[in-house]
Amino acid sequence: MITTEQLKELRDATGVSIMQCKKALEEAGGDMEKALMIMKKKSSDIAAKKADRDASEGLVVVKSAPGKAVMVTLNCETDFVAKNDDFVALVNTLADKALAEGVEKMSAEAPQMINELIQKIGENIRLGEVKEFSGSTIGSYVHNGKTGVVVVLDGGTETVAKDVAMHIAAMNPSYTSRADVPESATTMARELFQKEVDESGKPEDIKAKMLDGKLTTYFKEQSLLDQPFVKNPDQTVEKLIAGAGAKLVSWTRIAIGK
Repeated sequence: MITTEQLKELRDATGVSIMQCKKALEEAGGDMEKALMIMKKKSSDIAAKKADRDASEGLVVVKSAPGKAVMVTLNCETDFVAKNDDFVALVNTLADKALAEGVEKMSAEAPQMINELIQKIGENIRLGEVKEFSGSTIGSYVHNGKTGVVVVLDGGTETVAKDVAMHIAAMNPSYTSRADVPESATTMARELFQKEVDESGKPEDIKAKMLDGKLTTYFKEQSLLDQPFVKNPDQTVEKLIAGAGAKLVSWTRIAIGK
């Protein structure tokens, strides 16, 4: 005979429906420990069946401590689930664990935690990108839980690093500087603008200058350090960083659902 107390205990431990708890307890003959094992196995089976379903929504979370930070993404099928309290709690738990215990340990423990939530919610959920950062000055910015940026500076302040991160979230640069643009991108852009220049009817020497000008302008718009700073367009991001007595070490931008 399965008691109400047993059902409540198993539901509190797993968060799944009363009916699922009842079936597990009946299969386990009322043995709570065995019922929990049955539930874990079922959660893994359910997760395996849903693994092929698209999971392009989710949340990105950044957690920081002096000298280090982690960025963790957790993906799901719908934005509705991304706002679910249990889903939000899980991605924050994973990020906290990654920061405190390391990405490797978190990644090893994540599947079981995720499978249990899949059983409860019914959507495919999977661990997305996980990044680890270290440096003297780290700043981060997360926009609406969908776009996360971490910036590492050598020198400067966390406030400046956060301002740069906010700029990157908004402007989504493709490169750090003009020097980072690959030749393949330059060739593609040159072909794109060549047609416009050829149709101008200008002399060849003027056409060459026009083409160089268009390429320079285009890649300045795509390069972080050359972009006008969003909070003060009168200065570039490069001047903002230099003015703080800092150098840019690295930046990472991750966007979900885009």
